[in-house]
Amino acid sequence: MIAIIQRVSEASVKIDNKEVSSIENGLLILLGITHNDDLDDVSWLCNKIINLRIFDDNNGVMNKSCIEMNYDILTISQFTLHARTKKGNRPSYIKAARPEKAIPLYNSFIYELDKLLSKQTKSGVFGADMKVCLINDGPVTLIIDSKNKQ
Repeated sequence: MIAIIQRVSEASVKIDNKEVSSIENGLLILLGITHNDDLDDVSWLCNKIINLRIFDDNNGVMNKSCIEMNYDILTISQFTLHARTKKGNRPSYIKAARPEKAIPLYNSFIYELDKLLSKQTKSGVFGADMKVCLINDGPVTLIIDSKNKQ
């Protein structure tokens, strides 16, 4: 499971020109699920993300987590994070999980974030053609792969 985490001052997602989710201060997560991901990846990644100390404290030092700041999270499914681009110019998505595997894990990811933050997080719609807007704060952007825990 790969997550691109962006610290944002605002983010939103539209489908068919209609806003379906938005947040102010918090995290935008682009989530890519692969065929060998499971609930252990969901749990590990969610815990890692909510405890990342990437928000400024009173001294302007990145020392606070999303959970400490009571900030929001917007999660967007993005299978293209598992694109292979070594051969040719057309990306291959063979490593991306098929919907029958990816959808339950995506929903579990959102549920786990809700549980850990004790509030409802926001999300896009799996498989939809989405338009994502954000203002990256910092900019701060991190990439975390649940298969690379060390």
